[in-house]
Amino acid sequence: MQRDAERTRAELLAVATEVFAEDGYSGARVDDIAERTRTTKRMIYYYFGSKEGLYLAVLQDAYNGIRDAERSIDVDHTDPLPAMRQLAELTFDHHVTHDAFIRLVAIENIHRGEFINRLESLPTASQPAVTRLDEILQRGRATGDFRDDVQALDVHLLISSYCVFQVANKYTFGHLFGVDFDDPAQRRHMRAMIGDIVVAWLTAR
Repeated sequence: MQRDAERTRAELLAVATEVFAEDGYSGARVDDIAERTRTTKRMIYYYFGSKEGLYLAVLQDAYNGIRDAERSIDVDHTDPLPAMRQLAELTFDHHVTHDAFIRLVAIENIHRGEFINRLESLPTASQPAVTRLDEILQRGRATGDFRDDVQALDVHLLISSYCVFQVANKYTFGHLFGVDFDDPAQRRHMRAMIGDIVVAWLTAR
């Protein structure tokens, strides 16, 4: 019974993520989500309380996804240079394969963080991302590989901005400069590029 409830909740979140990412909070309709999941509006409200509750759960789940991916890196047993490259490339992979996450982030920024500000636990949940980077940086400084004037948040900002751009601006940038961001060869090139940029920056003297 518990497994069925978890499966139903997960399915509702997956579909709601796509609907909210496509139509935004105002444009999304709970009736559409119910129809696509072959359930009822009443069932959705049973699990999430309201449309707002569902949207907040979608945001929470979307951010949990990238945090879970970051935790998969074995920082303690990987040398600092490959660990930093691995983190940059993992972030790239996650972002280009979770375009709904990027669209949700864009929507929240358009609305000045109206809903994400209500998720009071999210900043705390996001802190391990910076902590993990800091651990890699500290080990890299101890081995003499990394410069000592770069903070973890600086690295996080660089990686995130580059990776978000691949999704958020692929249609406009692609049209203007004739770049197909979905082409496998182009994607491999861009993936390697962020690893090179981060490593070169951190090892520059």
